[in-house]
Amino acid sequence: MAGPGGASAAESGPAFGTIEARGVSKVYGRERALAPIDLRLEGGDALALLGPNGAGKSTLVGILATMVRPTTGEVRFDGERATAHHRGGIGVLAHDPLCYGDLTARENLLFFATIHGVADGPGRVEGLIERVGLGYAADRPSRTFSRGMAQRLAIARALLHRPRLLLLDEPFTGLDRDGSETLRTLLLEARAEGTVLLVVSHDLEPLAGLCNRALLLRRGREAFRGPAPDDPGAFTRLYRDHLSTAEAAAGAAAGAGR
Repeated sequence: MAGPGGASAAESGPAFGTIEARGVSKVYGRERALAPIDLRLEGGDALALLGPNGAGKSTLVGILATMVRPTTGEVRFDGERATAHHRGGIGVLAHDPLCYGDLTARENLLFFATIHGVADGPGRVEGLIERVGLGYAADRPSRTFSRGMAQRLAIARALLHRPRLLLLDEPFTGLDRDGSETLRTLLLEARAEGTVLLVVSHDLEPLAGLCNRALLLRRGREAFRGPAPDDPGAFTRLYRDHLSTAEAAAGAAAGAGR
């Protein structure tokens, strides 16, 4: 099957289909960032990871990316304990585009294609440049890009090596409607090829129809877990209702402890 850039779907990094977090938690000093949580994602799953600021979302993403060591528990890929070796099969789209400003869009992607050992690197790069709508600016230094253009380049970088796990933190930030639709299409294609998506976003509308599962965190604890609704309005209600329920439960518990 063709990949998002039009090339074959051969893997560039470690091949794995199942991601498991087993009792992972994180404590910084006396501050609990994430209570123990279990999570299992299969190839083609897309999880909407929701919650207010400070809920523990970034901590969980860092643990799954093998960049943050959990205080308890472990992450496993196809049953194998996660190590730095697995990073070659992980793609990350973060707040920082993670590209070199003095390099052009094309040079950035060719560099990362070499780093990841992408088969047919130049062809893959050209395909993604066109797919994300940067063909007209491919030879401009990326430091001259607008926020939306930089986001498009970051999307191409994250997808370049056909990751098996794609971690996306506010991926629709800075994108216009056309860019958002392009991103949704690319992500749906990646899902169809078996890539696992984990999407952190406060913008709920684009997640409807993209994600099949939802996990809501509040103050480091799970407040909701279940199927993701297809309707944007239902997604918003799910977030609002379960967050308010969690707040009420926390308030009741605090009152009982006085």
